[in-house]
Amino acid sequence: MLIFGEYLNKKLEQRIKIMSNKRDLKRTINYITSDLFAEGVAASLYGNKAHTEDVNALLSTIIVMHDDYIRRVSHVEPGMPAKKYFKDLKDKFNKEANEIVDQISNLV
Repeated sequence: MLIFGEYLNKKLEQRIKIMSNKRDLKRTINYITSDLFAEGVAASLYGNKAHTEDVNALLSTIIVMHDDYIRRVSHVEPGMPAKKYFKDLKDKFNKEANEIVDQISNLV
């Protein structure tokens, strides 16, 4: 599972460089959250059965994160410069994605 964390961090770094417009940003969010969800499902299937509630909470967190960030890309906060808003959005998304990777690694 540690290998996935390293793999995902490399993919995050590569995909962040690609985020140049809203469409690419949404694709990247979809790509990363779907990878996180798939890894969470794999952890639930192959990990300890004692962590079922934790895995379900983690999967629902990933879904909520996906919906939240897709909505935030579509509707820029009024009064805030777009460049600053999207930089902040990317930083928060990366932080949250890395926290989820750590949680998945701890489950297995």
